[in-house]
This record gives sequence, C-alpha cells and structure tokens, in this order.
Amino acid sequence: MSLPNRLCRSWSPVALYKKTREAILKLTPLQYRVTQMGATEHPGTGLYLHTRAPGIYVDIVSGEPLFASADKFDAGCGWPSFTKPIEPTNLIDMQYTRSGMSGTEVRSAHGDSHLGRVFNDGPAEHGGLRYCINSASLRFVPREQMEAQGYGAYLKQAKDLR
Repeated sequence: MSLPNRLCRSWSPVALYKKTREAILKLTPLQYRVTQMGATEHPGTGLYLHTRAPGIYVDIVSGEPLFASADKFDAGCGWPSFTKPIEPTNLIDMQYTRSGMSGTEVRSAHGDSHLGRVFNDGPAEHGGLRYCINSASLRFVPREQMEAQGYGAYLKQAKDLR
C-alpha cells in the first residue's frame, strides 16, 4: 500500500485557520519545539495518548480540524494514533531522509505545524495507515463543546472509541 500524496497546499473554505504570531506566543516550550522545530515528544508522555472521550483533535497553532475520536486507536507505539484525518486537505505529507532513515512527516496545511509521522502499518480494515501524532501539536475539543467552538460540522465523526 502506498501513502497518500498531499504535497500541495489545497484551498480551504475555512479561511480562519492560519498560523499567527499570537498563537505561536501562546505555545508552551514543548509545543513550540514540536510544532515549529519538528521535535518529537518522548513516547508515553503525551497528554492525549490515553484520551478516550468523544471529540476532535485540532492543530494547536491554527485550530484546523485534524483527527476525530472515532478514528483513534491504540497502536501501542507511545503516541496517539489515528487511521485517517478528519479533513485530508488539512494535512500535508512530506517525504524526508535524516541520518540514513526515511519516512513521511505529517504537517498541518494552514498552521504549517509539525504533527508527527504516517506509517503503512495501521489497521488493514481501516485503510492500513497509522498517523502517529504528537499530543503537543494538538488541542482536544470535547463533543459537547464542538458546536460552541465552531466545529459543529464534525459532530458525526466525534464518536466514542471502538
């Protein structure tokens, strides 16, 4: 199975998702290192690793919707894992080679935040992909707050975990 190719930035009908100086200044040191410098959290330490509540995960910088609770699963890798993005146009996959290793980095399209990596070892029954994402790049919006925060269009995807 090959990874999806979303290297070009797509137009989005939601112009309010963008990276701002104010948003960057609100980041914790860890959030800054992960989203702006491409760092990775230590495995097993992320805030959302064990979150099982229904809701969606958005970019900590831009607020753009990234992943739904219905697509989260326990991959046993030490980071929150998802089978697919909530809006594929909100992610950019970038090939990289560092220190003799290669892979696919995942970034947010509007916030240009480093999120994590995508691998071909996810659940086959859900497409075979595993989006391995740093909690520090995310903000969780619980289902009961989604409408008030402007994410009502995604309520159907904010289901309890399987």
